Amino acid sequence: MNLSEIKPPKGQVKVQRRVGRGMGSGRSKYSGRGAKGAKSISGYSKMRGFEGGQMPLHRRLPKRGFSNAIFKKHFAVVNIGTLEKLEGDNFSPEKLVELGIVKKLGDGLKVLANGELKRKISVSAHLFSKAAEEKIKAAGGSVTVLARKAEEQPKQ
Repeated sequence: MNLSEIKPPKGQVKVQRRVGRGMGSGRSKYSGRGAKGAKSISGYSKMRGFEGGQMPLHRRLPKRGFSNAIFKKHFAVVNIGTLEKLEGDNFSPEKLVELGIVKKLGDGLKVLANGELKRKISVSAHLFSKAAEEKIKAAGGSVTVLARKAEEQPKQ
């Protein structure tokens, strides 16, 4: 027995058909695709959700809800527990960006009450949650609310 004598089992290897090569290919005039219609043409691929010309399901169902993304405010958030771990007593948005605690300020800085505060600190930010303000004042610290941009404040 030689390697040159080894052949695949009968039925494993099929003859490759030369589709779309005329009458002599064994697939007749239309290459097995039929005469007319979208599927008969070259480069056909069915669109996602296509239902044969019937109105697709995603267009038959009603729209629900809305997105208010263009008016959404994006605030940088910092917790009291994070401020407790940092060195120093005075914290401002610029200082927190400098320390790397806040990456982007966006529309401002908001201080939340997650964590415990055991020392006196003074914090200046654009927004405070009520609980965060109470915790800072209970520890003997001070809270300074910074003014937001002119276009964000309500018109009078």
